[in-house]
Amino acid sequence: MKNTLYLECYSGISGDMTVAALLDLGVDPDKLRTALASLPLSGFSTRISRVQKAGIDACDFNVVLEEDNHDHDMEYLHGHEHEHEHHHHEHRGLAEIVDILEHSALSDRAKDLAIRIFRIIAEAESKAHGLPVDQVHFHEVGAVDSIVDIAAVSFCIDALGIEEVIVPVLYEGTGTVRCQHGILPIPVPAVANIAQAHRLNLHMTQTHGEFVTPTGAAIVAALRTGDSLPEEFRILKTGIGAGKRTYERPSLLRAMLIDTAPDDRAREDRIVKLESNIDDCTGEQLGLVMELLFDAGARDVHYFPVFMKKNRPGYQLNVICTEDRKDALLRIIFGQTSTIGVRILHMERAVLPREIRQVRTSLGTVRVKTVTLPDGGTRSYPEYDDIAALCRDTGRLFPDVYHTVFSESND
Repeated sequence: MKNTLYLECYSGISGDMTVAALLDLGVDPDKLRTALASLPLSGFSTRISRVQKAGIDACDFNVVLEEDNHDHDMEYLHGHEHEHEHHHHEHRGLAEIVDILEHSALSDRAKDLAIRIFRIIAEAESKAHGLPVDQVHFHEVGAVDSIVDIAAVSFCIDALGIEEVIVPVLYEGTGTVRCQHGILPIPVPAVANIAQAHRLNLHMTQTHGEFVTPTGAAIVAALRTGDSLPEEFRILKTGIGAGKRTYERPSLLRAMLIDTAPDDRAREDRIVKLESNIDDCTGEQLGLVMELLFDAGARDVHYFPVFMKKNRPGYQLNVICTEDRKDALLRIIFGQTSTIGVRILHMERAVLPREIRQVRTSLGTVRVKTVTLPDGGTRSYPEYDDIAALCRDTGRLFPDVYHTVFSESND
């Protein structure tokens, strides 16, 4: 079973709530502080504490700005008088923020995730304001505290080794909120745009207030790999993060590390198959299309030669994906090939539980995939890339290396 995170967003979600909930799952606070100190930013410190919300003990993560020690979102929210245009919060574009993240000591995976979160926000803000993405200048989100929140979330996800994230629904409030651009309806346009672009499930409550911030929505859009929990699962660990705002509903985000129930063997899940016939694409084009589809989250891609109407030689392209990746993959197929139609088939599949472990062998360390069979037995397969690397390193033949590794990993 992959390391799976379930985010329970019955009180919405924001950047600081997410950091706090992930810290509560066991991320080392000192390692997080060291990572954040590597950001080429000044004028902030972080504070991690325990608070009580509705009698529940929760973790609180706070970015303290040296100039004023205020949460600027709160000031806008409640309409407090303020210096014009928040001169102490620098307005940065996406390129500057990417540069800040690239020059930090975050791992490549954490950097990529943080940049993806910011890019999602930039695209949503560009649509909201009618500006090209490279001309979007972040105000609230571009402020130091939001850069720190997003870098911290990315560090924590990487530190916890999270591979899958399930977010069934985001609860949102109603009414209006005060922000940089004036009074906006809830959900604010950036959140609505993110929810639309990434097919997030919303539930509108009757409580007045903004539960879902643009940062929170973008974190979900960037992390989410599924929106339905297994029918049965075990909770391995729970973390609770506190929000700053006070509404009728306690501002808490619950994060759970979960595992499927032990009797969940060949479990069924739903996948989507995208199928199209293409009669005037070159092999080079299709090679590129395959790369782009895999990069965008396709589970599998293959194409094979077919003879079409009027005896034209062509290819049939088949793409396997999850429902949440369907639209992104359709955009690639329509944009990068000459097809004018794609057949969409919703299918169920039976999947054996699997895990990947590192195994030390006499030839070196390799990753080995182990699947659990319905009768409880197991089968193990060494990863091809690791076998190929050992062949290159040792000069030995593939069958020889594979047999050695297979034998030793199944002892």
